[in-house]
Amino acid sequence: MNILNSFVLLFAAAGAYGTALMFGTMGEILTEKSGNLNLGVEGIMYMGGIFGLIAPNLYESAVGEGNANPFVAILLAIIAAFAVGALAGALFSFITVTLRANQNVTGLAMTTFGTGVAKFAGELRRLKVGGYVTLSNRLKFAFDKHIMPDFLKKIPVIGKILFDQSEFFYLAIIVAILLHLFLTKTKTGLYLRAVGESPVTADAAGIDITKYKYLATIVGGGISAIGGMVYTMTTAGCVWIEASLAGTGWLAVALVIFCTWRPLKSTWSSVLFGALMIMYLRIIIKGFPIELYKILPYVVTIIVLIITSMRNIRDKQPPASLGVNYFREDR
Repeated sequence: MNILNSFVLLFAAAGAYGTALMFGTMGEILTEKSGNLNLGVEGIMYMGGIFGLIAPNLYESAVGEGNANPFVAILLAIIAAFAVGALAGALFSFITVTLRANQNVTGLAMTTFGTGVAKFAGELRRLKVGGYVTLSNRLKFAFDKHIMPDFLKKIPVIGKILFDQSEFFYLAIIVAILLHLFLTKTKTGLYLRAVGESPVTADAAGIDITKYKYLATIVGGGISAIGGMVYTMTTAGCVWIEASLAGTGWLAVALVIFCTWRPLKSTWSSVLFGALMIMYLRIIIKGFPIELYKILPYVVTIIVLIITSMRNIRDKQPPASLGVNYFREDR
């Protein structure tokens, strides 16, 4: 029974970390479905983390702690994070789609650029406020509010895991469902997938390759940036600590592979990865180094990649043109 309780508490705690990963992963899934491989998710989540905090921080400073509306603060955080992620996606698209630069190099540059911008903005705001960039306790509670009724939380085993989470957890699940329906049930989603699979065929069919790549990468960048905001406002307690986000974006990229480019699968996969990342804090095995705990998600990803590659199941493979720039004149 103690072991069961330990695992329940582990996965309940992993929900907060997993929520940030859900947004980061879903954003990159949408981007990669268009054939764009954006390895700059780390930098995008960093920027989402700081600007998603600065927006409500500025709002609260302007109106006063007692007058700040929690709903407005949350809305500003989401808008600010999405906007900066969308701008990063637009920049990536311009460099790789319009200028046709190498996607891998551009993504790595975006990571360096994004983390640099985030650290600069965080330090600038810290000097302005004269201390940590944070929010009042009232708004901190609003960002990490657990909205489900108590009777659901008391359901054995699944109660704490599924119903004792912040509002962002359920928002992420809604986004995953909508993204799944968009990609599988709409004509626009079908066109987007066609662009990612075979841009030559899609172009011949009259589909605007540039438009779909731009839109998918811009919206995908915005969704990923919300993940950075969620991490800062929940896991990090609405305090900007630049080192806390390190590695989260790379984990989201690994999760895209693990969940085989499926938005719905990213929900439970993100919680699983969150559990693997914090396992060393909850389940201690004597003689098992902490460093081995922390690489478990990546080891699992490699194993899944090997298995899916060996089985060669088409719907579990990446988009055929992923990471390859499209040159119309080569048709």
